[in-house]
Amino acid sequence: MERNSLLVSLVAVFASLNVVCDSFVGIPQFTEGVWYSWIFVIEPLTGIVLGPYAGFLSTLIGAMVGHFIYFRGIHEFLFTIGAPVGAMVSGLLFRRKWKIVFIYFTMLFIAYFATPIAWQLPIWGMWDTYCAYAGLCMMALIATKKKAGELETRGLSYNLPINAIIGLEADILFRIFLFIPCQTYRLIYGFTIEDLRYIWLAGALITPIQVAISALVTSMVGIPLIKTLKKAGYFLYMFEWDRE
Repeated sequence: MERNSLLVSLVAVFASLNVVCDSFVGIPQFTEGVWYSWIFVIEPLTGIVLGPYAGFLSTLIGAMVGHFIYFRGIHEFLFTIGAPVGAMVSGLLFRRKWKIVFIYFTMLFIAYFATPIAWQLPIWGMWDTYCAYAGLCMMALIATKKKAGELETRGLSYNLPINAIIGLEADILFRIFLFIPCQTYRLIYGFTIEDLRYIWLAGALITPIQVAISALVTSMVGIPLIKTLKKAGYFLYMFEWDRE
C-alpha cells in the first residue's frame, strides 16, 4: 500500500509539471518545430524518475490536460502521444533495457524509408534521429553485464543527457511516423512536397536546439534529484515495480 501511494503521488506531481510545461507555449521560434510547447523540457526526466510505464502514464495525463488548456486542434491529441513515448524510452534506457528501444527505432526507420515520399525529402533533414540511433547502437555495444536493477550515480553526468536525447528523438520519430508513413501530412494538413521540404529544413535546425535544452535541464535537475532519491531508498521500490 505504501509503495502504491508513493507511485500515485509521484505520477500526480510529474503530471502537474507536464501540464504546466505543455500549456506554456513560450518563445515562438522554439515552438514551431516538432513540439508546440515546452513539454520536451520535463519529458525525459519524467520517464527516468518514474520508470517507463508510470512515466508514460504521467506524461500522457499531463499532455492531454495541457492540450485542453491550450487547445491546438483535435489532431494534436494524436501527435502528443509522442511525448509519453519519449518519456517511456528515456525510462527504459535508464534501466538499461536498450533492446526494446533498438527494436522501436529500427521498425520506425524501416516504416519511414519504405514510404515512397520519404525519398523526395532531404535525407539529412533527420540527422538528429540518425545520431540518436548511432548512439543507441554504441550503448548496445558497450552494454555491461550488470543487472538492470542496479543503479550507480557515478555515470549520471553522461547517462542522463544520452537517455534524454534518445528519448526525445524517439518522440520525434513517432511523430514523423504519424506524419509520413501514416500520411497525416496529406490527410489532415494537406501539405505538398514543397511544404514538407520546408518543414524538414526547419526541423533540422530547430529541433536539435530543443533537444539540447532538455538534455541540459535533465542533467542539472536530474543528477541531484536522483542522488537524493537513491539515498532515500526510492529506487529500490522503483526497480521492483519495473520487474513486476
